[in-house]
Amino acid sequence: MKFNQWTIGLAAVGVISLASAARAEESAVPLMTALSSTTISGYVDVSAHWNLGSKSYHGLPYYKFNGPNKSDGFNLNVVQLSIAKPLDESEWAAGYKVDLWMGPDAKILRTTSDWWDWDGDGGYYSGSDFAIRQAYVALRAPVGNGIDFKIGAFDTIIGYESLESGNNPNYTRSYGHSIEPQTHTGVLATYRFSDYVSAAVGVANTFGPWINERAFPAKSESYKTYMGSIALSAPEDWGFLAGSTLYGGVVNGFSSDAWENVTSWYAGATLATPVEGLKFGAAFDYMDPHHGDYDAWAVALYASYQATDKLSFHVRGEHLRWEEDWDDDEKVWALTGTVQYDLWQNVISRVEVRWDHDRDRGFGKYGSKKDAVLLAGNVIYKF
Repeated sequence: MKFNQWTIGLAAVGVISLASAARAEESAVPLMTALSSTTISGYVDVSAHWNLGSKSYHGLPYYKFNGPNKSDGFNLNVVQLSIAKPLDESEWAAGYKVDLWMGPDAKILRTTSDWWDWDGDGGYYSGSDFAIRQAYVALRAPVGNGIDFKIGAFDTIIGYESLESGNNPNYTRSYGHSIEPQTHTGVLATYRFSDYVSAAVGVANTFGPWINERAFPAKSESYKTYMGSIALSAPEDWGFLAGSTLYGGVVNGFSSDAWENVTSWYAGATLATPVEGLKFGAAFDYMDPHHGDYDAWAVALYASYQATDKLSFHVRGEHLRWEEDWDDDEKVWALTGTVQYDLWQNVISRVEVRWDHDRDRGFGKYGSKKDAVLLAGNVIYKF
């Protein structure tokens, strides 16, 4: 066995023996082999919010990851640490992924499997700034083109926007994203029929997001949540439309938030254009609580323009409709504009202006304002 010079030097002065060094080298080989394909990555997400004209933190727009603790000040949003071994090209490939969240947004993620408390402003939160976003084993079975499995806790299969703000065209989240499920504990199978068609089906404990949550006692012990999706991509010979996508999916199961079954439908598309750097997107979400006296739907339109390698512009217009049997329907309109300029390497830096209009219930204390305007800055370092 060959030893490096540092090991030989330590043996020469009697600090270690070559026999012990040999045993250490041999025991380290399996560990290094197992970790050789493991990657560590993540990001730090910070922001600053200025709620124009606001004299109270009450009654802010209720899209996800917004709240009184972020109004009119500087914020640490979240730190994500990802440890993963992606699937390779082998027939019986195996890997894993773990996404850990630390910071205030971890409370809003609500994947905790521990305990809950009342936040005093109409919602629940976990008792810790630490959360597991995803943690699953990835497997491939050589059936046809290969079936890829995720077993554990994983992100939902529907939605235009990601839980990771840096992967979205805008900093703040849409209303459609806010009424979607976000994580599940179960098994998900994905199959790619061709380069242009893929589908996914899955079974989970519940609608989410609690890790290891069960539908019991509201349902029988065997009750589960089911989901499916299909994705279509335009082939290369479609000219400027190449790469455009059409996606649809559904999730149905028991939600402890609604204390009943909920079905969430989603349809979305991205459209390439003849103008270099310009693309459009659209998303539709419908949340249907079974036997409930309310439902909600949201539609959003997106436009993005990559002006230079560093500079890009993003616009989102959206409408939320919340329909209740016992009260007037709520209609919210929102328009968001984002300018992103990546001056530093590995850093996303952007400025965003968002306008929300609620003509029915309003914002502010006691719903006294019909409009809410947010000026936000967002910086994300990816490592």
